[in-house]
Amino acid sequence: MYSMTGYGRGEYKKDGIEVAVEVKTVNNRFLDIAIKCPRSLLSCDDMIRKTIREKLTRGHIDVFISYADKREKEKSYYLDEQICAAYIEATKKLCGTYPDIANDVSVTSILKFPDVIKADETSAADDELVAAVKEALVSSLDKLNGMRKTEGDKLEKDMLSRVDVIEGLVMQVRERAPFVVENYRAKLDATMQKLLAETEIDESRILTEVALFADKCNIDEEMTRLVSHISQFRSICNEEIVGRKLDFLVQEFNRESNTICSKSNDIEVTRLGLALKNEIEKVREQVQNVE
Repeated sequence: MYSMTGYGRGEYKKDGIEVAVEVKTVNNRFLDIAIKCPRSLLSCDDMIRKTIREKLTRGHIDVFISYADKREKEKSYYLDEQICAAYIEATKKLCGTYPDIANDVSVTSILKFPDVIKADETSAADDELVAAVKEALVSSLDKLNGMRKTEGDKLEKDMLSRVDVIEGLVMQVRERAPFVVENYRAKLDATMQKLLAETEIDESRILTEVALFADKCNIDEEMTRLVSHISQFRSICNEEIVGRKLDFLVQEFNRESNTICSKSNDIEVTRLGLALKNEIEKVREQVQNVE
């Protein structure tokens, strides 16, 4: 079992190439990948997404990639004409405001201004750089999954402990259920005796009313399904990717507990049903955190 929250950092340093990849993940129902990297690595987008899909199935993933290419190779530069024009316009405005100041701006001086000349980073990454990015990415994902697995083990332990509580509550409801009908019959009989003290009571009528009540508040099916869901929950927890399965199963837990509360005509069963819903909600919150 894996948590959907984690962090991993991978690095590659070899033959003049230095790559750093950081990956952060948070909860999300689907796999949502956001990549932030230099323009020269845009050609790696498909490779990055494919590599992530091999390691993760859902969650929001932020990927940050930076690199330094110190290999000896020809570099190209270009003139940023917009920034250059802005500098020239600023000098003209300055001279108009202060005409006594000599305008000593020249082509050479403009070229020394920040960001006027920029390195061309639009060229696509070569195979060696792509391989370095992938190696650093895989390393970061492996570290991420290590953290997610550790957190996932803690979540599993917590959820299973709450499922134990749920099972205990279900058993208490099952033990209490037979007495509900008995108590109803006793109350009905006492009421009839009080209201019809001098009249012969029709026993068959009481039996009919009790039978109708018993059918109306019968929760045997809900109890059986809850016991089955508990067994399935524990079984699914032995798998690695469990989030969607557990999410669906917890919805079924809720459905059965709601039915038990709606059918209940007994204070104790209602109390146990509400406690059951409370524990199920705690499990549901934790399920949202697992992959």
